[in-house]
Amino acid sequence: MTATAKSAARAATPDTASRVDALDWDHITADLDAQGCAVLKGLLSPAECDVLASLYPDDSRFRSKVVMGRHGFGRGEYKYFSYPLPDLIAELRPALYARLTGVANRWNQAMGIDILYPASHAAFLKRCHDAGQMRPTPLLLQYGEGDYNCLHQDLYGEHVFPLQVAILLSQPGRDFSGGEFVLTEQRPRMQSRPEVVPLEQGDAVAFAVHHRPVQGTRGVYRVNLRHGVSRIRSGHRHTVGVIFHDAK
Repeated sequence: MTATAKSAARAATPDTASRVDALDWDHITADLDAQGCAVLKGLLSPAECDVLASLYPDDSRFRSKVVMGRHGFGRGEYKYFSYPLPDLIAELRPALYARLTGVANRWNQAMGIDILYPASHAAFLKRCHDAGQMRPTPLLLQYGEGDYNCLHQDLYGEHVFPLQVAILLSQPGRDFSGGEFVLTEQRPRMQSRPEVVPLEQGDAVAFAVHHRPVQGTRGVYRVNLRHGVSRIRSGHRHTVGVIFHDAK
């Protein structure tokens, strides 16, 4: 593993790990199983949110920029961080991964998917990097009035961790209006089910990247999920996306 990858995959500091561990993981796990998403209340402080959002103009922190309208992704833009990641994201990534691995493995077993994820994020990143998925995927998104993000999935390669986390850095009602996080669930032979997730500044949402198991009358079946952001009515909205697999 490269030196930058080691920096990004290092263990979380006790403070960050303790903060993540202090969340109500029984409730989070139950919501993930029931809805495919769960809110992580107050994951970041307002000051931490402001610091992360302020990084957006500094291109030296990022490996690439995507203008959504050029690709039919919606309106707005986002930038992928380069390694080494900002300390806070580099610490949150392994701490959150460690808490979500049990759900990921249980979901795969229920769906008959013969893939299990190692206990540490460093070990999972090695799996990605050995397969040529070397580029970091955590990203910072910026929206203005009229911007939105079309429903999509963040897959990026052969190795995909089935859960990811988005953290709202802006305060609804003060910094922007509109711009709700939206998740849709496509069920076999049924109409799609929408889920709108209300968030405050510093809240995060953990959600399924691709699919999740659902218990039906005839056993477990898979449902397909996509996520996006509704139209910003006014102001500006920043979000951090924490994706646990790297990209080719």
